[in-house]
Amino acid sequence: MLANWFNTQDHIFQALLASIFTWFLTALGSSLVFFFKNINRKIMDCMLGFAAGVMIAASYWSLLAPAIEMAESMGRPGWIPALTGFLSGSFFLFAVDKVMPHLHLGFPIEEAEGVKTGLQRSVLLVLAITLHNIPEGFAIGVAFGALSHNLSQATLAGAIALTIGIGIQNFPEGTAVSVPLRREGFSRFKSFMYGQLSGVVEPVSALIGAAAVIYIKPLLPYALSFAAGAMIYVVVEELIPESQYEKNTDIATLGTIAGFAVMMTLDVALG
Repeated sequence: MLANWFNTQDHIFQALLASIFTWFLTALGSSLVFFFKNINRKIMDCMLGFAAGVMIAASYWSLLAPAIEMAESMGRPGWIPALTGFLSGSFFLFAVDKVMPHLHLGFPIEEAEGVKTGLQRSVLLVLAITLHNIPEGFAIGVAFGALSHNLSQATLAGAIALTIGIGIQNFPEGTAVSVPLRREGFSRFKSFMYGQLSGVVEPVSALIGAAAVIYIKPLLPYALSFAAGAMIYVVVEELIPESQYEKNTDIATLGTIAGFAVMMTLDVALG
């Protein structure tokens, strides 16, 4: 029934709804702050590892593989859009990472990255998770926008699977912002508001991604690969280092494997 209803909706509207769902799960993760002032660091590192695994699997199964197949169906060498888009997405996030002020979970404020500012630690933490959500929202938008071209490689089930996977890994990201803020003395409500605020960017980037590929069809395989490159950059530069910062290497690694397995299963089974 849900799939039939989605089939009747405009693809940009679908992307908006999907990204609002992932934003909601960010808020749901942030809401744990109403029940806990602190979460065991091993549990948090496992959750961050899980998020990394989901993003790695989604980057290939939901983005790169379809991009290669789409390019070949359009009569182009599959590796050209995949390589071009992947590197562009990676370098885009690299540039944003160097400019946007942000602070990784667990790191002292002296190690904040990006342009030096006088922003509070709370704002820097929110900006770090916001950086994660830019490529995630874009990926959702591109996945739903691709449906407008009736290509065999772009399916509604695949777009929904990607949305579910990103939503699942958004839950710990919301928690990763709100709970540390509560521990530092913020009120429960303010900690929650900061945590869910990190997901606001997803609907915006989803709309941009959907509109771009709907109106410029040749851009589609490049856009899918772009999202994959940006997501992998986030995983390697932020999520994995954060998950292992407290030396909980084994639990973080097992979380990554579990996240990859869940996302791969979702994509292969539904997509």
